Amino acid sequence: MLKKLVLIDGNSIANRAFYALPLLNNDQGMYTNAVYGFTTMLLKLLEEEQPTHMLVAFDAGKETFRHQEYKEYKGKRQKTPSELREQIPLIRRLLDAFSIPHYELDNYEADDIIGTLAQAADQKGIPTRIVTGDKDLLQLITDHVHVMLTRKGISEVEYYDQQKLEEKYGLKPWQIIDMKGLMGDSSDNIPGVPGVGEKTALKLLHQFGSIEQIYGNLDEVSGNKLKEKLAQYKDQALLSKELATIEKEAPVTVTLDDIAYSGFDKQQVIPLFKELQFQSLLERLGEDEDKTEAAQPALNVTSITSTDDQAFDRALTSPSALIVELEGERYHQAALKAFALCNENGLFFIDAKTACQTSTFREWLADEKQQKWVYGAKRTRVALKWHGITLNGIAFDSFLASYLLNPTEAAHSLKDIARKYANLSIKDDEEVYGKGAKRKEPDQKTLAQHLASKAKAVYDSYHALKEELDKHHLLSLFEDLELPLSHILGDMELHGIKVDQGRLKKMGEDLKERIETLTKEIYELAGGVEFNINSPKQLGEILFDKLGLPVIKKTKTGYSTSADVLEKLAPQHEIVSKILDYRQLVKLQTTYIEGLLKEINEQTGKVHTTFQQTITATGRLSSTDPNLQNIPIRLEEGRKIRQAFVPSREDQVILAADYSQIELRILAHLSQDQGLVEAFRQGEDIHTKTAMDVFHVKRDEVTPLMRRQAKAVNFGIIYGISDYGLSQNLNISRKEAKAFIERYFASYPGVKAYMDQIVKKAREDGYVTTLLHRRRYIPEINSCNFNLRSFAERTAMNTPIQGTAADIIKKAMVEIAERLKEEQLSSKLLLQVHDELVFEVPKSELETMMELVPQVMESTITLAVPLKVDLAYGPTWYDAK
Repeated sequence: MLKKLVLIDGNSIANRAFYALPLLNNDQGMYTNAVYGFTTMLLKLLEEEQPTHMLVAFDAGKETFRHQEYKEYKGKRQKTPSELREQIPLIRRLLDAFSIPHYELDNYEADDIIGTLAQAADQKGIPTRIVTGDKDLLQLITDHVHVMLTRKGISEVEYYDQQKLEEKYGLKPWQIIDMKGLMGDSSDNIPGVPGVGEKTALKLLHQFGSIEQIYGNLDEVSGNKLKEKLAQYKDQALLSKELATIEKEAPVTVTLDDIAYSGFDKQQVIPLFKELQFQSLLERLGEDEDKTEAAQPALNVTSITSTDDQAFDRALTSPSALIVELEGERYHQAALKAFALCNENGLFFIDAKTACQTSTFREWLADEKQQKWVYGAKRTRVALKWHGITLNGIAFDSFLASYLLNPTEAAHSLKDIARKYANLSIKDDEEVYGKGAKRKEPDQKTLAQHLASKAKAVYDSYHALKEELDKHHLLSLFEDLELPLSHILGDMELHGIKVDQGRLKKMGEDLKERIETLTKEIYELAGGVEFNINSPKQLGEILFDKLGLPVIKKTKTGYSTSADVLEKLAPQHEIVSKILDYRQLVKLQTTYIEGLLKEINEQTGKVHTTFQQTITATGRLSSTDPNLQNIPIRLEEGRKIRQAFVPSREDQVILAADYSQIELRILAHLSQDQGLVEAFRQGEDIHTKTAMDVFHVKRDEVTPLMRRQAKAVNFGIIYGISDYGLSQNLNISRKEAKAFIERYFASYPGVKAYMDQIVKKAREDGYVTTLLHRRRYIPEINSCNFNLRSFAERTAMNTPIQGTAADIIKKAMVEIAERLKEEQLSSKLLLQVHDELVFEVPKSELETMMELVPQVMESTITLAVPLKVDLAYGPTWYDAK
């Protein structure tokens, strides 16, 4: 077998992996992002390169022989973050598990170990691949030695041989040292020649070949200033070249024979992957984790395929885990495939046709007293309802439970829940059905086994999930709020909201005319030139080359024409404000007019949005397909889109109830700031009150500008706004913004004390909570990385406020639904949009609802300040504001 050596620059790859990936940690709080990134690179490398010899080189310590030549070598390098430092031993454990040799050498760097072994391999003609993120190692390239330079973090590599190096830089490998000698290297604190960058260094080397040749022909260097710099810093250039030279004869004690590699044993790797919770990598080791452990025995599943099957007697008991297998993401378009049950009597599979035709099964599904444990209560219930099947008695939802326990996780797959809470290994749907063009229908036996395994996962994880919820004081939030809410949201999705298609189309036609008019006006202001307004490149040429507007920001591809840039340019030329209007109108036309028309259900004449209950870490709801929470209402044309949303019948109106300044009221309660609490208790306009306190003026002296600035600070404080952020919002200097924030905290010292206290508590606990005990973990709160830590601190300040606001409106939804049922009202809750609830109300019930809705919403929780609800109604959603 042909030999191949792979040498990995361990510190370089670990460093790149750390900064390329967000901070990840396992249940024990151990940081794992660098290890995860390193491992993915390693697996890809082993698969693609199939080395026969391998070594990972690490730096031994801070001091090397180069420090004896230049004390400041690497002197300006920032201290390694503790989050990365603690992962290096884990990476060494990982390498041991993979049986990959690793090595470090006192007084030398990883580069020198790699250089020495690469030279030894080169002399024997062994193909060698060096994997690094450091361009310095390009100097080691030979006929046999090539360098794989990581790009985009570590997800991609750029392959360098002598030809590629020549094409990219026009240099030979040994000239890389000369380039570093001339331009230096800030990361290693190699000084080079001040003022000489890569472009100048390459120009000199293309002309003269080496540093020595440059100094031998200094008179021929063009440019007096450059010539003077080179002459002045000659010693520094030669020293820099020496520092950048990789040692190829370091006293390395390992030989090529010592680093022979014959692969790894999965059984040695699996325990570490489990400890680190690398679920996706566990699957990657084989086709599935199932294959890395003892083969899972086939489940004993009873298949029910006829309506009179006696097995129904055993299957239909309580409690049962219920799986409803659907095909298709959109609920109203999803086809029913089959059902599976798991209970004390065993595992049962029921094909869709039999299930739908069996009255006893349908009655069991509808029976409120028969407890069902499911995965995805809302989706299961809504999809069945679209097929005319009623599902009641949902007592537990493992999907919702997992979300509450781990709100910052992106997904809560049943496979992960099974592994984490039931110690079960199950396949995900893609492994059974395939993906994309390879998707296929499994035979019934395979399908039965798959669905039964899912039902078993739901059943077996129930107790562990419930115990965890109880342990973290989340059980009440789950049972009294989130689970009942999932039923309410499902009813809202099923009912939908009617859209006046004719009115929406007319809006689209009006918008189209306005866009065409704006387009002509923009062309005229551009000097009669017609161009693609949607093309940043063409727009940039018009604004900056033709019209000569000042360039504010550049991108890799040219001029930036982003919204923030255009807003700064707006006072400079009339064309800019026209372009901003054009963009807003085009977005309204494409995203909202055309988008909404596509979403109208032909059968109902309504849009049936999907409310996402498990997306945000704060607990806020979001809406998709279509997103009805993001209709832009600051622009009048955007607000008018709400005119298309109408009641189902002519004898109904739209009623909108909106919490007034709920987050500021929660801030007053949490901070117990006397000034803030008293202002709300007295019913004062909080923005005017803040302006009075901050500007030290009387009420009648508060100007609209003062109130606007106070409003920006009031809401900005909730989100931990910085002086820079406020300066951008108000278009004032950072100094003014800083003074403004300081005056705010001086006026409301309780707010400052609360912000400091909640950050301190988050550092101690690792999480923050809302008033209803919703928990959000913030592991980055103790990060050494300033940006990560600052973001975490802002998250700690905001989450209890925003999360409590989300909890309050959810609680109000549950309580209103109960009241509607108790009083046998036919009014329907249609939408939840941030702090607003939208109802469809028969005119005969309007007076009752006008009293009931604010009564419930304002009393759903007791705060130190009163909750206030603004109420309005009308023939459309637009009019109910």
